[in-house]
Parts: sequence; structure tokens; C-alpha cells
Amino acid sequence: MLQSFMKASRFKVLPVMLIPVVLGAAGAYVWTGRFQIGLMLLTLLGAGAAHLFSNMINDLWDYYNGTDEAAKATEGAISTNSGFLTGGAWSVGKFRAVTWLLFFVAAASGIALGVISGWPVIVFGLAGAFIAYFYVAPPVKFGYRGKGYSELAILLAFGVLPVTGAYYVQTSHLDYRALLLSLPIGLLTTLILFNHHFLHWEADRQAGKRTLVVVWGEKRALQFSRLLLFLAYAALVLCVVFGALPLYALLAVFTAVPLYLVYGRLGAHNKSTAYLPLMGASMQATKRCGAVLILALVLQGILQ
Repeated sequence: MLQSFMKASRFKVLPVMLIPVVLGAAGAYVWTGRFQIGLMLLTLLGAGAAHLFSNMINDLWDYYNGTDEAAKATEGAISTNSGFLTGGAWSVGKFRAVTWLLFFVAAASGIALGVISGWPVIVFGLAGAFIAYFYVAPPVKFGYRGKGYSELAILLAFGVLPVTGAYYVQTSHLDYRALLLSLPIGLLTTLILFNHHFLHWEADRQAGKRTLVVVWGEKRALQFSRLLLFLAYAALVLCVVFGALPLYALLAVFTAVPLYLVYGRLGAHNKSTAYLPLMGASMQATKRCGAVLILALVLQGILQ
């Protein structure tokens, strides 16, 4: 059952949510000296449950909207959902029940943190819940609109909200440095979500899912993908310049190199399978960069 749950919820991508939470808590420790391990663990539980809920509710609505079936029917397209619904591994009812159980775990955690740290925590949670549910659910469907709404939503959900929210949980106030700190990791996670559209963009087009890759076409979307990479690491430099990170955090820039090299092997038009290395390198760059930033903050806290 545990293995099935981990596959259905795409548990292996959980670090992209947990890293921003740890960053926010680490920032609180370095800048204010405030840190409570219990609060961080509860924040990790809530954020993790919210992320898994987001994965599963997206699969559920993609199944309802026919996107998954279009991916299966399109030659060369690579499906990125768990496959539990299209493959019949779980019934829709069971999948839906587990999905909403995760939501209630996230909601309970958020309410508890709101009671402890202040009502703005509830606002952070509600904003995250709105983005998680309506990313593919009607009537909003961020992921279907193709005007950059989905990319902005991901930047908020995996950068701004978890980093500044985790910081607020520890300190009960906001700081511009927390917002700055959210940008490198948020943009890198946005890059992951953007690059995964290349795996099945033709199927998305047939299903009416207007991602930016569908709207712009492969060549222009690849140019924007490279721009996102540049912006993520430029934001990292800004964090150092404005005091959100120590100087030695610039070592994280080297985590961009393997991903940059993958771009060099792509042409203007590629088969879906050619984008698998790009997806893998995007994920690795995000996790490695996040780990270096966390270590840099921890070291700064020890040395100061």
C-alpha cells in the first residue's frame, strides 16, 4: 500500500516543496536567531501533504479532462502522470479519497500553525490551496490557459509561499530577504514544470491544454526555458548582493552547468524522448542548488 501511495502521489518529487520550507526556516534562524524544530516539522508536514495533494488532484482533473488519454493516444508523447487512473491500478473513488485525505492533513497543519504563529499563516495556506486545486480544475485551469498564469502560479506555490510562509511561522513577521530567497528556488522549480510540458506538448494541444509550449511552439518555448535558467541564477546573485545569502552561496551557480550542457544537445525541434535528459537535469539542478543554499545558510548561522 505504501509503495502504491508513493507512486500515485509522485512522492519522489517531494523535495521541490520541502527545500523551500527548509530555506525559509534557515533564513529565520540566520537573520533573527529564531528557530523551533517542532514548528519546522509541522510546516514540512503541511507543505508536503499540500504538494502531494496537488500532484494527485492534477492527475484527477487531467483524467477528467481527457489529457491523459490524449497523451496515451499520441505517438511519441511521454505521459507524466502517475498512470494509476489511466491504467486502472486504483479506482477513481479510491484515488479521490486519498487525494482529499492529503488535503485535510495539509489543512489541519495550516490551522495549527495559524493558531501558534498568527492568522497570516492561514492566508499563505489558502493561497497555496487555491493554486494547487485550480491549476487544472475548472473554472480557472491555470495550466490550460497558456498566458504564463501557470508559470506564475508555480513560482508562487513552490517559491514565494513556502519560503516566506516558513519564515513567518518561525518569526511571526515578514522580511524582504525571505522574498528574495524564494526567487532562485522558485524559478528553478518553475523551470522543472515548464520543461515537463515538452514531453507531451502535442498531446496537450489535441486535448485543448494550452501550455506556453503549445502556444509558442517548440523553438520559442526552448528559448524561454533557457531564460528561466538564467533568471534563476541571476536571482541567486541578487540574494547575495542584498544580504539574503552569504558570499559563498555563489558556489551554487555551478549547479547550473550540467543543465546548461543539456540545452546544447537540443535542436530547434526534437523528439519527446530528447527532453527526458532536460527534465532530469532540471530536477537535479533544483535539488543541488537548494541543498547548497541551505548549507550556506546553516554555515552562516554557525559562524556568526
